[in-house]
Amino acid sequence: MSVLDLDRIKIHEGSATREEALREASDLLVAAGAVTPEYLDAMRQREETVSTFMGNGLAIPHGTNDAKSAILASALSVVRYDGGVDWGGERATFVVGIAGKGDEHLEILSQIAVLFSEEDEVAKLNAAATPDELFALFSGVND
Repeated sequence: MSVLDLDRIKIHEGSATREEALREASDLLVAAGAVTPEYLDAMRQREETVSTFMGNGLAIPHGTNDAKSAILASALSVVRYDGGVDWGGERATFVVGIAGKGDEHLEILSQIAVLFSEEDEVAKLNAAATPDELFALFSGVND
């Protein structure tokens, strides 16, 4: 299974609450068969201890270390909210849900961090008009 498939990439014109964004990130991972429904609670617990907002409009919600049993396979979900998400006082545009089997999430996280560290890349991600275009920009995570 690929870490990211086209059916786990969404673009919304409007905004969402952090809770709505967490739920969508989790639901996409559940639908992919990557996590059990309990993973959403682990994502919430992670946010309570430390925000997963990374800067440059990016939040990377993921579960706590205690949630490893809820992870069935490594996978990503990518949702862009053009209206933004209030992420603990920061504005997230991209919410990238991550589930990593074993230590695989570390490699995935580093690839996402690199993608969002370049202003030109972030501009391309924000300008992508379709999930297909976003998928092409994120495709490196499947290598």
